[in-house]
Amino acid sequence: MKIVLCGPPHSGKSCLRAGLKEAIRRLDGAPYPYVITACPDGEGAWFSETVGRNPDEARQLKTAYKSQFTNEFAAVRAKWVKDCLEPLTLVDVGGKIDPKNRLIMQYATHAVILAGDMAKVAEWEEFCRELNLKIIAIIHSEYEGKCDVIECESPILRGSIHYLERGEDVSTRPMVQVLARVLVGLSQI
Repeated sequence: MKIVLCGPPHSGKSCLRAGLKEAIRRLDGAPYPYVITACPDGEGAWFSETVGRNPDEARQLKTAYKSQFTNEFAAVRAKWVKDCLEPLTLVDVGGKIDPKNRLIMQYATHAVILAGDMAKVAEWEEFCRELNLKIIAIIHSEYEGKCDVIECESPILRGSIHYLERGEDVSTRPMVQVLARVLVGLSQI
């Protein structure tokens, strides 16, 4: 399974990715959640942990690692996704519906849509459908929210997650826990 974490910019995809990886790692019998960072924002899988330990160092490293979202960058990330043989791979992409993300996402199998602005979800659903990605979850990212809400788990996990902030451990949040169980369950089919 190659699951794209996608949706509008500034929805908290990288924060969700970090929490989801930790939540999956804690589940008995779960495959290792391999992460591919396919966005040039400089926030690799290391970023959340570094923010928690040393925010200044994290900002400096992010600036150093940030690059342009070029066709070459997208082609390399697309090859990583295509060639990945891990049983459970999370692919963190940028927040734009464009040819570069299309190139990267075409090799994925599933999608989780995370959106701060729910009015943008329909265009992401259409983009995923064009790429034949099975949508597993549609999650509202409520930065000012006080708690997670699970509306339904099947056929598509729906609900909201609150306060996705860099440096926060979100791995124990109810939405992250449910999403982790859904992904592990699908990976074992």
